[in-house]
Amino acid sequence: MIHVKDLSVSFSDVRVLHDVSFDVATGESFALVGESGSGKSTILKALAGQLPAFTGTLRIGEDNDTDRPFSARDRARQVQMVFQDPYGSLHPRRTIDDTLNEPLLIHGLPDRDSKVIAMLDAVGLPRRFRFRLPHQLSGGQRQRVAIARALMLNPPVLLLDEPTSALDVSVQAEILNLLKSLREEKNLTFLLVTHDLPVVSFLCDRLAILHAGRIVETANTEALRSGQLSSSYGQELFQRSVYG
Repeated sequence: MIHVKDLSVSFSDVRVLHDVSFDVATGESFALVGESGSGKSTILKALAGQLPAFTGTLRIGEDNDTDRPFSARDRARQVQMVFQDPYGSLHPRRTIDDTLNEPLLIHGLPDRDSKVIAMLDAVGLPRRFRFRLPHQLSGGQRQRVAIARALMLNPPVLLLDEPTSALDVSVQAEILNLLKSLREEKNLTFLLVTHDLPVVSFLCDRLAILHAGRIVETANTEALRSGQLSSSYGQELFQRSVYG
C-alpha cells in the first residue's frame, strides 16, 4: 500500500533524508521511530504532498508515483494525516459539523448529514457534539474529531504524526484503542511516527528505526518487545524506553 524507495530530501544545502526505502503492506501498521530531527516527520510530509522537492520514488495505493505532479484531489482520497496537536489542527471558529462536512463538500459527495453522524458514532463522539466548537471539547475529544475528519473520504492510508503525545496518559490509551479498532474494522494501513516504543508495541506490526536521516534497522514488534533489536542505536532507544 505504501512504497518508498531511495527517498532523499535536502533543505538548502543540508540533506535530512538519505536514500530511505521501505514498504508497508495493505492493512499493516508500520512505525517510523527515532529521536527528534531523525527525519520521521519529513517522510510523512513527502507522502502527504507537503514537500516541494525530493528525489526517489513514493507510491500510495493505486496512485501513480508522486515524484511527478498529480491531482491533490486524488491524493486526498488515498491518504490523510492525523496531527500531533488536536487543537492546532482544527479551525477554532468552525463547528465540528463544519469540519467534517468540508471534505465531503469539496469532493461533491452526497448524503453528507448521514455520513457525518455515522463518523461521529465510529469515533465514539456523542452526536450532541456535532455543533460545538473545538474549545468546547477536551483534548481527547478533539483528537477524535481529527481522526473522524481524516476518515471522511474513506482513505485506505492514515499517516499518524505522534497522534497521542499531546494528550494525558489516560486519554492516550483511549485514542490508541480507537485507532486499533478502526484499523481492524476498515482494513486501514497506518504509517505512524513516534518516539514512544510502547505505543509502537501496542499499535504496530513492524518498525523502521531512523538515525540522522537513515534507516539503520527494520524489525517486527516481537523483536521490539523482547529487546532483540539488532542495531546499536535500536538497542540504545530500547534501553532508554525501559530504564528512562
